Amino acid sequence: MDGFKSFILRGNLVDLAVAVIIGTAFGAVVTAFTEWLTSLLPEGMDSVFNAGTYGGRFMNAVIAFLILAAVVYFLVVTPYVKAKEKYFPSPAPGTPEDIVLLKEIRDLLSAQRPV
Repeated sequence: MDGFKSFILRGNLVDLAVAVIIGTAFGAVVTAFTEWLTSLLPEGMDSVFNAGTYGGRFMNAVIAFLILAAVVYFLVVTPYVKAKEKYFPSPAPGTPEDIVLLKEIRDLLSAQRPV
């Protein structure tokens, strides 16, 4: 039972639950915006984007997906990557310090070994 409690109370699970809830609500906002946007199209195109038809629902879903993907990319992913790089920079290219230290130990041990 203790393992289950630690699993439930782990921060990642709570963060994921919040993300799903917020994402679902935001998806509804984007869908409503897409329906409003397609209602502004000229009369001739209205039959293509009519939400009452299968093709119209599909086109609305595609437009909603593209808007949602663009918003998530430009307002979440890009700032996250910049902040991550600013506060947690990538390690400099080269051999990690622990590997260098292990090579030095290896060289010292091989130098002490009688031939």
